[in-house]
Amino acid sequence: MGTPPLHVRAVVLPGGEEQDLWVDEAGLLRHDRISAAETIGSRGFVVPGLVDAHCHVGLDADGAVPPGVQEEQARTDRDAGALLLRDAGSAADTRWIDEREDLPRIIRAGRHIGRTKRYIRNYAAEVEPADLVAEVERQAGRGDGWVKLVGDWIDRESGDLEPCWPGDVVAAAIARAHQLGVRVTAHVFAESALPDLVGAGIDCIEHGTGLNGDLAAAMAAQGTALVPTRVQVDNFPSYADAGEARFPTYAAHMRALHARADVTLRTAVEAGVALYAGTDAGGVLPHGLIGREVLALHEQVGLTAVDALAAGSWAARDWLGVPGLTEGAPADFVLYDEDPRLDLRALMHPARVILRGRVVA
Repeated sequence: MGTPPLHVRAVVLPGGEEQDLWVDEAGLLRHDRISAAETIGSRGFVVPGLVDAHCHVGLDADGAVPPGVQEEQARTDRDAGALLLRDAGSAADTRWIDEREDLPRIIRAGRHIGRTKRYIRNYAAEVEPADLVAEVERQAGRGDGWVKLVGDWIDRESGDLEPCWPGDVVAAAIARAHQLGVRVTAHVFAESALPDLVGAGIDCIEHGTGLNGDLAAAMAAQGTALVPTRVQVDNFPSYADAGEARFPTYAAHMRALHARADVTLRTAVEAGVALYAGTDAGGVLPHGLIGREVLALHEQVGLTAVDALAAGSWAARDWLGVPGLTEGAPADFVLYDEDPRLDLRALMHPARVILRGRVVA
């Protein structure tokens, strides 16, 4: 069934010029006038649909959730303007969402791949190093061009964050993923797992609070991206408190990582690493936080307001291979009354959310 044609006149970002956008009955963007179109906005600012580049539709703190909860999570992200989600690992099968025209597009990374009994219960496909490459092959089939490794977690012997995989195994797993045409990302909080992952040519690092200048320079040189999940990083002290009794060394380490997080992440910015906005919603954090994350990239990590907005919109779309506001692309955009370039808090108050040519919020 077609959609009623729509028209918006507004300042369109990133170009910054006032122009007309037309949406045809197939829900696609057109730059030529459609005479029957209904005008839904004649002022304001249009931003390509926001991108949450690290979230987990289908998960809560205990593992997979049923379809009704999955729908609520996806709808909450949508209503916040996040129309493209990179699901960075989920134990739930959310493929049914692809059939829903009113829910965001999801790019999946399959299920987390973790070391046996060294990750959050009920989250990961847990394997030992000898089986990592085979598991990467399996999860590549479950994802949409990505797989997700758990790079470090608490080691019970040392009582601290340690790499989950030997360096040669990591290199073989990433090489195999690349042979399959799949990109690889990894959860990494601490320092010690990063050299092997970056050295193996990984495509993205999640969190990255253990980075240093040399590693950041190497990431920039080879095009490894960083999704710092800055809002999530502020939970590090509570994670430390929860682990204090059993793992005091880990607890102290997490507090130290948190204390220097902004300095660390600014080092990546200064080195030229490409950063993208991701909330880590779906575990302990609620969905719908993309505006807060973009604001944190500006205020705490040091991106300019425009660069932070790009990291949660048009630049992230380019990175993920999904079109923005181009002729013939799906009409996925958000209309704001105020200019988010001047105050990113405008992202918390969308006037209209248009997904596949329909006003959905």
